Amino acid sequence: MSGKPKLTYFKGRGRMESIRWLLAGAGVEFDEKFLETKEQYLELIKGGHLLFDQVPLVEMDGLKLVQTKAILNYIAGKYNLHGKDLKERAQIDMYVEGTMDLMGMFLMYPFSPPEQREAQLASIIEKATTRYLPVYEKALKQHGQKFLVGDHFSWADVQLIEAILMLEEKKCDILAQFPQLQAFKARACNIPTIKKFLQPGSPRKPPPDEAYVATVKKILSLG
Repeated sequence: MSGKPKLTYFKGRGRMESIRWLLAGAGVEFDEKFLETKEQYLELIKGGHLLFDQVPLVEMDGLKLVQTKAILNYIAGKYNLHGKDLKERAQIDMYVEGTMDLMGMFLMYPFSPPEQREAQLASIIEKATTRYLPVYEKALKQHGQKFLVGDHFSWADVQLIEAILMLEEKKCDILAQFPQLQAFKARACNIPTIKKFLQPGSPRKPPPDEAYVATVKKILSLG
């Protein structure tokens, strides 16, 4: 039996993608099981694998972990990506919550009615450039370090590079007014574990398409 973490989710980004990113950033290889039918999902529920009848599910260290933030917290703690003390952890958590809020808007975007997407995307980009990215730009400029918190790579950095690349898929010049974030992106993308995750053939998932949306709706019996 493999000692690797086992990830169970749909074959797409969704709430599992940040978990993939964090494991990859920590240099941890993992296996994946993709849900393709409603029957597979119901079997997980009947088998007592899902505490709240929801995925993502991550099985590692003898645990069946659910709830995205709980999973991410466990991984960050296990692989020393949560800062050197309680104060750094609080800072990391605040930055992470911000990127989660930002990326959360992207989670719902593919499931919106087509006629609403243009306005919705414009709103996401506006919030990103006025509310979220300025915070990270200021943090990097003020303390003059390579990373968001302290002088070491953390969960906050993994989430930030994930969010930046997600935004650039929709607006390629979104960092034009943020020189600190441009430099951060270059540094982060050259961290060996991150660089590996960005290569073709890695477990990183592409942007959600209509087939992914249809599969999720079918399995979860959404409208």
